[in-house]
Amino acid sequence: MRYSDGGAGWWVMAVPGQGFEPARGDEREPPSGPVPPSGPVPPSGSVPPSGRERELRTAYEGMLQIRRLVNGPAGAAVPAPWEVRQPARAVALALEAAGFAPSAVDAEGRRTRTGYRVADGAEPGRTEVTWPGPPGGGAAEEEQERLTACAGVLEGLGWVCLLYRGPRRRRFLEVEPPR
Repeated sequence: MRYSDGGAGWWVMAVPGQGFEPARGDEREPPSGPVPPSGPVPPSGSVPPSGRERELRTAYEGMLQIRRLVNGPAGAAVPAPWEVRQPARAVALALEAAGFAPSAVDAEGRRTRTGYRVADGAEPGRTEVTWPGPPGGGAAEEEQERLTACAGVLEGLGWVCLLYRGPRRRRFLEVEPPR
């Protein structure tokens, strides 16, 4: 695991020369669905983590280590300076590492999977988390519960979260660093 300041603050390099990009919920879903694991079947029926899962774990652990190194006495309890400069990336990393599924779109941009979506907020330094899904998929019914769970994870990592009701009565989470 390596760290780089890459000109934009400290971030984790899962592949040398490239930073890990967490899913933000606007990625295209593979047309054939998930790729089955290759290689020998592991003992006791457990499935080894995929390459992306290993990179995610490395990036998340790296984020916590950077916090401990740069935050002084606050340690891992508050966002590091790079997270404050790139809040959408940091929030997406935290949600994906916590096991929340990101939303996904098809080639035409239509939602194909219900999950979180992280986007830059209306004001600099803020991020919005929504819970979109395909039409008729039930995202609107589960969004309050799921966004509240997202807030619990983010607040545990030192972010400040407020749940709002926005256009068309859909809820969203506004996330910002502590003041």
